[in-house]
Amino acid sequence: MTMTGNDTTDSGETVLLDWSSDFDLFHTSYLEQPEKVWSQLRDSAPVAHSERWGGAWMPVRYDDISAVAHDTTHFSSRDVGVTGSNGATLLVAPPITSDPPFHQDARRLLLPAFGPKAIERLGFITQGFADELIDTFIEAGSADAAVDYAQRIPARVIGLMLGIPRSDEDRFTDWAVRVLQVGPTDHTVLREATREVLAYFGAIIEERRANPGEYQDLITDLMEAEIGGAPLTDKHILGTCFLLLLAGMDTTWSSIGSSIWHLATHPEDRARLVAEPDLIPTAVEELLRVYSPVTMARVAIAETTVGGRTVMPGERVLLAFPAGNRDPEHFDRPEEIILDRQHNRHASFGLGIHRCLGSNLARMELRIAISAWLKRIPEFTLAPDAKVIWTGGQVRGPRTIPVVF
Repeated sequence: MTMTGNDTTDSGETVLLDWSSDFDLFHTSYLEQPEKVWSQLRDSAPVAHSERWGGAWMPVRYDDISAVAHDTTHFSSRDVGVTGSNGATLLVAPPITSDPPFHQDARRLLLPAFGPKAIERLGFITQGFADELIDTFIEAGSADAAVDYAQRIPARVIGLMLGIPRSDEDRFTDWAVRVLQVGPTDHTVLREATREVLAYFGAIIEERRANPGEYQDLITDLMEAEIGGAPLTDKHILGTCFLLLLAGMDTTWSSIGSSIWHLATHPEDRARLVAEPDLIPTAVEELLRVYSPVTMARVAIAETTVGGRTVMPGERVLLAFPAGNRDPEHFDRPEEIILDRQHNRHASFGLGIHRCLGSNLARMELRIAISAWLKRIPEFTLAPDAKVIWTGGQVRGPRTIPVVF
């Protein structure tokens, strides 16, 4: 990995031989074992660069990632995608694509719905979703823990919060896949899926306006909200609905899936959590650190430096939060999975003003999903000859986890 140039395999896939100047977030080796790439770069090229996918810089040290995330003077969040959009979509999705000072107002509107007390009230319902899903496959003795379980819990919970029909659950999942998994490398798919999501919410908003007072959910809250004494524009409402639906799904289902995959492949950790269920909340933090799913981007709006490298206006910097979570300068024995790790200020929910608004929700869903699974399926492994497929780029996680029990 320290050589320069490229080669190809028999299947035609490019082999990257110098990750410092030609990294690829979508390369098989990065999708399956990105920690090896981060470890090498941390010592040899802590701020890597690539011309692939529209070009980007990628710092891998926690301090450099944190510095960019906190720097709203030199960096904008107007386009957080990990690949250059080339005009594919510059969707306005407040607050994630917002910069100060507007960002604070847009974020403040959503805080009550995602606060600890509001999320606590959703816990019982989420437990019911988890048990209901397990009921559908437990007698079979096998399941795809990603497709049959991890993907479905977040879709049901955020759908409930938005007040949209559970019968559309498969559509939500399809949109998440097309926007966040396929879209970064296929902008035609990204545009089509984005239009479909916006049209879907546009119809719901029209229906709410035609029947005022019949609904009480997040969409209605946005329609009734004001900033500076003025109601939100439809563009603002649609973009926020888009954000809440998709960001509330793929990120969390990737974390749930990674956690179940880990427990299926590490029987000692699985056995410990079965024997010590009170440890699950602490273990969730460690699983989040190790299998952090999200990489975001910032666009430079003024010349600056990142880790000693000069970044020019218009250039993209990737915030590889998962890489920061493996930095030995901030985490003791970072490559080890320590379920009872006590000092764990991981960056899995981001850093700076855009730290994930839904962190309380994600933690609750992870805790309940793992607890419910281990309570009812304490013994499980990957199916013989199972092929676990990982995708990534914007959101990394296992998309298939065949297990037997």
